[in-house]
Amino acid sequence: MQKHPMIEQLIEAHLSFLDHEFSQASTVQNEFILFYHWFRKQTLQQLWSFEDINALLQKQILATPATDHLISQIAEHIKFALIHPINETTKIADVIPVLTIDKIAQYVASKSGHRQRLIKTVVNNPAFSAMITQLIQHSIQDYLNNSVMTKRVPGVSSFMKMGKSVLETVTDSNLNDTIGHYLQKNILKLSQMSEQVLNQNFNDEKLYHFQANLWHKIKDMPLSVLKNYIEVQDLPQTVTIGHEIWEHMRQTDYLQQQVHDGVYAWYIRNQERPLDLILRDLNIDEALVQNQLQDLLNPIIQELISSNYLRNRARYYLEQFYYSDQAQAILKP
Repeated sequence: MQKHPMIEQLIEAHLSFLDHEFSQASTVQNEFILFYHWFRKQTLQQLWSFEDINALLQKQILATPATDHLISQIAEHIKFALIHPINETTKIADVIPVLTIDKIAQYVASKSGHRQRLIKTVVNNPAFSAMITQLIQHSIQDYLNNSVMTKRVPGVSSFMKMGKSVLETVTDSNLNDTIGHYLQKNILKLSQMSEQVLNQNFNDEKLYHFQANLWHKIKDMPLSVLKNYIEVQDLPQTVTIGHEIWEHMRQTDYLQQQVHDGVYAWYIRNQERPLDLILRDLNIDEALVQNQLQDLLNPIIQELISSNYLRNRARYYLEQFYYSDQAQAILKP
């Protein structure tokens, strides 16, 4: 393409004008605000369809695996938070408000129906039956081993009274078998008794006070106590396990359907709302745009100018325009 002196002068003048205008912070600020004023008035459905948003989320979140670098960074940040020296001087009560703890305690204590169903499920589990059988059997064996001279047991429980005739007739050689057989025959009654005892000791009032007492015991502990329950050196392995679970879940039809339907429900609720209201849901308003976001954008614009990136890209399009047939026809004398 043959260069034309007058066109080249126009292009250079045009580029110098753009450099000057965009080097002014006020220009960038005004343009950004004007764009925001236009953008905020648009509705969600004017700019993006449900299919557009869902396709993006499906691809970027579900169809794209997390990189090894991201996984290692997650582990490093968790480790950094756990070993940070401020944990030594920060109490649990400093980061969790007591009123919130009280609300949680009241909420948990009020769910008696849920609690009773949970207790019933636990006590009727074979693993619980096996555990309680072994516990009682070992307790009886230990008691008898340490009370060989005692024929009668003062203050014995109702269960011990039920088994009194059995225990008085056995010998040391078959004691364990006899006790085990007896407990197996009465395991249903033991489970029912366990359920009654647990419900009595975990009623609404007692459970609330249990949570309150627990809070008072831990509230003044430093956050560094968490290191007693989390193995810092095992964090890479722990995070990797979590990553493996996510890797499987993200590829399941279940999660894909949940994301699809969840996005659709959100889109239907918000499709006619102006983006101004949707942005406000994310705490993005005009004050944020004029201040913090503007301060973040301006250095980018200035770097585009100082590195000649903006000038070079503008030159490309200006040359396309000025050397076009339409512009040539206008510029011809």
